[in-house]
Amino acid sequence: MALVDKTLVCRDCGQEFIFTTGEQEFYLSRGLQNEPGRCSECRATRRRERQGSYDQPRQMHSVICAECGKETTVP
Repeated sequence: MALVDKTLVCRDCGQEFIFTTGEQEFYLSRGLQNEPGRCSECRATRRRERQGSYDQPRQMHSVICAECGKETTVP
């Protein structure tokens, strides 16, 4: 089966993007069966949002230590 570049539409921004033969080969080598639903820019944005932002402080929670019984904070 010969692979050819495919034009897909991003589900987030609605822009068309090219799913190249190289990307298709990568997907096949990893056993991925579904085509990407997002363009590379939207994938990168989504990845950053999931990982959290480094410019914002982490939300901390107060907990009681199970060993010593002292109150402390954890992310």
